Amino acid sequence: MASARVFRLPARTVRLRLTLLYSCLFAISGFALLAATYLIFRGSSGVDLIVSSGTSHHGAPANPEVLQQVRRMYAASVARNRHDLHRGLIQSGIALAIMSVISVALGWLVAGRVLRPVRTMTTKARQISEHDLSERLALPGPRDELKDLADTIDGLLARVQAHVAEQQRFAANASHELRTPLAITQTMLEVARSDPRRDTDQLLRRLHDVNARAIELIDALLLLSRADRRSFARDHVDLSLIAEEATEALLPLAEKHDVTIETSGELTATIGSHALLLQLTTNLVHNAIVHNLPERGSVQVTATAHPGQVVLTVANTGDTITPQLASRLSEPFVRGTERIHTDHAGTGLGLAIVKRITHAHDGTLILTPRTGGGLCAAVHLTAAPPGAQADPARSTPERDASSSASG
Repeated sequence: MASARVFRLPARTVRLRLTLLYSCLFAISGFALLAATYLIFRGSSGVDLIVSSGTSHHGAPANPEVLQQVRRMYAASVARNRHDLHRGLIQSGIALAIMSVISVALGWLVAGRVLRPVRTMTTKARQISEHDLSERLALPGPRDELKDLADTIDGLLARVQAHVAEQQRFAANASHELRTPLAITQTMLEVARSDPRRDTDQLLRRLHDVNARAIELIDALLLLSRADRRSFARDHVDLSLIAEEATEALLPLAEKHDVTIETSGELTATIGSHALLLQLTTNLVHNAIVHNLPERGSVQVTATAHPGQVVLTVANTGDTITPQLASRLSEPFVRGTERIHTDHAGTGLGLAIVKRITHAHDGTLILTPRTGGGLCAAVHLTAAPPGAQADPARSTPERDASSSASG
């Protein structure tokens, strides 16, 4: 076993592969140059000899001994020339072999020098992943392929850090929100147990309300997870019909809050999940109703088609909202004291679900404060291709189990 370890081949690292590549390229180039040089010299370095046809310039026959001596001299010159070419070829081959060995060493050094920034990035990336995601590679030097790779990794680290921070905030907020109804339930049960004159019916009603809010929150979390996974079928849907369906379902709530709803639109075909897009529209209209003026509020729901995209717009009256608050309303569990109606706090996930569903459909959610108060929410989605048709097998969309997840 020990001898096997001693004679084990080195690991096939990138540096070793680059060294072998450099050496092979040098050897092949040297061999090709040596062969070409040998052929050129062999073709151009022969022995030229002019021999008479057998008569002298006076017409007398040439001396046979002289001709024989000349032929011997010519044969000796040819042999000497071939020997010199052969010896030069051997010497050149030896020199090529020596330079090939030297090229291996030089290739190893050059490969190490080329890969040094990669090793630096690897070491620093390992330290970042083990300690702090806020650090960056920040590779110095001119703009080249390695610099572009380092900048790409830095951008990836920034996105990972933002995602991890968002998930940590979401987990903390979700834990707090889920703990609240349980703590309220425990408090009510302890008070009821210590009070001999407790009202059982009132306790049951309050427990029912708290339990319903907990179920609503869990349903919203499940819907949020489903939108993130994008695990849904995509069908041909019309946003204008979805807007009408959502507003009709919320008319009783609008009457309770003294809010009028105006719906207008044209054919706005897109590709997506009918259930999720209905949930998106329901959340937008629900928020527009409950976060409105105390009296005589209004909500405008509009579906419009543009070249290459469709837009669903839900605008409502209400108190003034700052741009800073509007930019944070789509974050999970953001309600804040600026959100008007405290009698219907919701789960704090309504617009967060809208944002996730929009992103799951490769769209964009834009929240803009209205002049004079209120909010305008615009969902931009990709328009359906002109030849797309609804799937008859899915003409009746499935109803999501978390249809009550409004915030």
